[in-house]
Amino acid sequence: MKYRKKPVIIDAIQYTGTIENLAICLEFMGIKHEDSYMDGEKFYEYMSNLLEAGLYIDTLEGKMLIGIWDYIIKGIAGEFYPCKENIFNKTYEKV
Repeated sequence: MKYRKKPVIIDAIQYTGTIENLAICLEFMGIKHEDSYMDGEKFYEYMSNLLEAGLYIDTLEGKMLIGIWDYIIKGIAGEFYPCKENIFNKTYEKV
């Protein structure tokens, strides 16, 4: 048997490895970072440490590391998972 993937509109964001983008990706996934009480320098230090450690997300298959230029996709059940840029570009188009 052959199957076709049902057309589904997804939410996704590309991780570029910058502090600004990291903050946006965390917000996209609903992860609160501690910037509300940090001044600019402490916030920069916190985010730099997080970038250095790597961005990991909890997926249905366990923790996965997000690489720079990977996309973070929000699945239809609200779960998040990574997708390599080349696979994303072959699978999805902007709507």
